Amino acid sequence: MALEMNLYLPLILSALMPIILLYFISLIHKNNNNGSYFGKKKKKKILPPGEMGLPWIGETLEFYRAQKKNRIFEEFIQPRTAKHGAIFKTRLMGSPTVLVSGAAANRFFLSNEFKLVVSSWPSSSVQLMGRNSIMEKQGDRHRSIRAVIATSLNSAGLEKLVPKLCSSVEDHLKTHWVGKDTLSLYRSTKLLTFSVVFECLLGIKVEDGMLEMFERVLEGVFAPPVEFPGSKFWRAKRARTQIEKMLVEIVRKRKNEMELEQNIKGGGGGGGEEDGMLLSRLIASLIRGEISEEEVVDNVVLLVFAAHDTTSFAIAMVCRALAHHPNCYQHLLQEHVEIMGSKKPGETLTLDDTQKMKYTWQVTRESMRLFPPIFGSFRKAIVDIDYQGFTIPKGWKILWTTYGTHLDEDIFKDPLSFDPSRFEEPVPPYVYVPFGGGPRMCAGYQLARLNILVFMHFMVTRFDWSLVHPDEPITMDPLPFPCYGMPINISPKTS
Repeated sequence: MALEMNLYLPLILSALMPIILLYFISLIHKNNNNGSYFGKKKKKKILPPGEMGLPWIGETLEFYRAQKKNRIFEEFIQPRTAKHGAIFKTRLMGSPTVLVSGAAANRFFLSNEFKLVVSSWPSSSVQLMGRNSIMEKQGDRHRSIRAVIATSLNSAGLEKLVPKLCSSVEDHLKTHWVGKDTLSLYRSTKLLTFSVVFECLLGIKVEDGMLEMFERVLEGVFAPPVEFPGSKFWRAKRARTQIEKMLVEIVRKRKNEMELEQNIKGGGGGGGEEDGMLLSRLIASLIRGEISEEEVVDNVVLLVFAAHDTTSFAIAMVCRALAHHPNCYQHLLQEHVEIMGSKKPGETLTLDDTQKMKYTWQVTRESMRLFPPIFGSFRKAIVDIDYQGFTIPKGWKILWTTYGTHLDEDIFKDPLSFDPSRFEEPVPPYVYVPFGGGPRMCAGYQLARLNILVFMHFMVTRFDWSLVHPDEPITMDPLPFPCYGMPINISPKTS
């Protein structure tokens, strides 16, 4: 028996050797993947707490239900923050997503654009806004196109813009308000802000049907990117094609005019920018070969969407706040009466006059704190990110929101109350973020500010008004808006 064992043992061992070897190789491989190899350990990656929900769907349905009611903070973010903390993971629209809250998080993720994260939009948004807009551009390309836009909104550009804004607002009120008893404030301001972007900023005359075309595109921006006849995205794509065709014709015609003017003057590239219009500046860059025709068209489309819907909602929320707080309204009205009293007959507002509208801007900022036109935005991690003791893996989405600071009682005492005096003193950076922050801070911020201030001046000094539905609900689809269009009763001021 012992002899038999001695004979078979080498055979058994030789048969087992490959299995034993494979076992040790697998152990080494496993340890290496876990950051450990022959006793050397890497720091273990810990994902943020949270629940991923069902495959692909995740918690998307809960998110959309809260968004529809304009209660993302109350019904989605707040319960999960209470359970998991200021950073938690979930799954939205098929993507693993980390939600972050607080000024430190805003600073970290918004200031590290292009380094740790990049802007991330749904496929439908990218197709409809344009792959060549600054929404999709990164790094130096983003900075160079943004610089062209910023030139039209520098101090000199704003000086030229204010009289145009005044003329546009006065014409709008004369055409759409005078002689009316009731109107939809939200619809009216959408029409106004659309005209302001096209005529005052871009220098393009608004034609019948243009607003409706752009609104059809907006309906598909967050819709599933499925092109079957009759779907939101299908209608939006058709409208986008019409808009592109229209804008290409405008751009080429203006480009020919500027090149002809340049040849007559005998100057170098870029002539025709003297009118200060953004479209002229973009086309001058096109003539110099700095940007493409597609970049001109796509950035015009993006600017129209970014400027007019958000500004009209902001104006509506300012008026809602003033209607609910008569003392604030009287204070604001007195500010504009004094400015009006300082002007000679027929003299228009200036940029200096808008700087005197300090209380109006405080009211505006407070209303946007409570009702931000954009609740936040998505970023995508381009590397593994270590933050607050957790790892956010490369490729995951990050969602920051305005609510994380705007409704934080440690930052804003009694955060759900309306108190414009909060903004008498500067607030810390990355605390108040209705326009975002970092390299992707809203490029049209100054246009929106002037649009709101100038409109409020003419509205409160020329009309008495009241809300038809004082407690009108606010919904979102995909941007926030008053459910009934905020109808108001109006009458001309008698004194």
